[in-house]
Amino acid sequence: MSYFKNINKIQYEGSGSNNPLAFKHYNENEVVLGKSMKEHLRFAVAYWHTLTMDGSDPFGQATMIRPWETRTGLDLAKDRVEVNFEFLEKLGAPYFAFHDRDIAPEGATLKETNENLDVIVAKIKEGMKATGVKLLWNTANMFSNPRFVHGAATTSNADVFAYAAAQVKKGLETGLELGSENYVFWGGREGYESLLNTDMGLELDNLARFFQMALDYAKEIGYTGQFLIEPKPKEPSKHQYDFDAATTIAFLQKYGLQDHFKLNLEANHATLAGHTFEHELRVARLNNMLGSIDANQGDLLLGWDTDEFPTDLYAVTLAMYEILENGGLGSGGVNFDAKVRRSSFEPEDLFYSHIAGMDTFAKGLKVAAKLIEDKFFDNLLDERYASFKSGIGADIVSGKANFKTLEAYALQNSEIRNKSSHLELIKARLNEYIFATK
Repeated sequence: MSYFKNINKIQYEGSGSNNPLAFKHYNENEVVLGKSMKEHLRFAVAYWHTLTMDGSDPFGQATMIRPWETRTGLDLAKDRVEVNFEFLEKLGAPYFAFHDRDIAPEGATLKETNENLDVIVAKIKEGMKATGVKLLWNTANMFSNPRFVHGAATTSNADVFAYAAAQVKKGLETGLELGSENYVFWGGREGYESLLNTDMGLELDNLARFFQMALDYAKEIGYTGQFLIEPKPKEPSKHQYDFDAATTIAFLQKYGLQDHFKLNLEANHATLAGHTFEHELRVARLNNMLGSIDANQGDLLLGWDTDEFPTDLYAVTLAMYEILENGGLGSGGVNFDAKVRRSSFEPEDLFYSHIAGMDTFAKGLKVAAKLIEDKFFDNLLDERYASFKSGIGADIVSGKANFKTLEAYALQNSEIRNKSSHLELIKARLNEYIFATK
């Protein structure tokens, strides 16, 4: 059965095309810096936003009545698997990602829930074999069910901690079965509402214990996917323990887990933390912790996680620069953790939105590659920090300088001359790269 009967496989037609169901910039076989676009970008479709989102919000009912939403329970879950692979094949995305509760409904007991998962995982495995599509990552939804009201691994209830452990155990087994290349931990409820009744030390220690248990079990069963943590500052918790890249890295370093985890960074989460996306990517890159990204953007006029499809060429270009400087994303990828707007409720909008995002990242990739080839930022930084290449600056960098030698230098240095940063000129030049790159 076809769920998108009027849509054929999306093709690359180039920037002159007026076809809304065609790529203008994403040519998966085009080589950029020695690798194809497909290899660089490793696009993935988010199961939750694409297949389960109905357009409802706190102020309105569902608007997205999908043609496949005709059944319920396990039957609906089976239909969604078929929709998923038809969509992926027609879009040409090589990967997808899911939470365990996206793909299969919860049962009355954990045993029944796991049995539901087994049914759907078997069907997904068949779809992967038939299409060649791969699983970028899977994760556990430990935030929706009321049992997680106080958290999962950071809960005040040991019974909930045990349930969460059982859920992640099953998730790792699922990842092994489907060959997921990564496993993500997103701590939606791993935070606190008030310090008045929170033992922060115990909760953080327990979170570290939970991660270590996951590492131990992965090793036991032979699961070798990269473990990723996805930082977020708030929503739904008032203050989440994985606030941003720097906070998460500090946590991992404190508990000796830094060699076993990398970060899955999301653009909208970065802005919620008061950062730009490229800032978060840079922090992770400098600490050898950049593993994968969730590609979206937020509305800066709204104070929540809007998960819009990424169309900001400026931001995406700078993000792709960080990714290229990182040497790529390894086993990670560009996962569209993004949803169409509530008013974009027709099935075709799922294609329009993903095409827009894929084209934006393809253009950003090409511009970032040109910036690297021209050493645009390298030359700017070499010029701005030239004072640290010789004389007293070289002594500072090499470790030869100390407070006494620096004081002696400052006393005899009669005049300090700073140079303009020319920031507006730099931005104008960056714009020209975006305009000029084909």
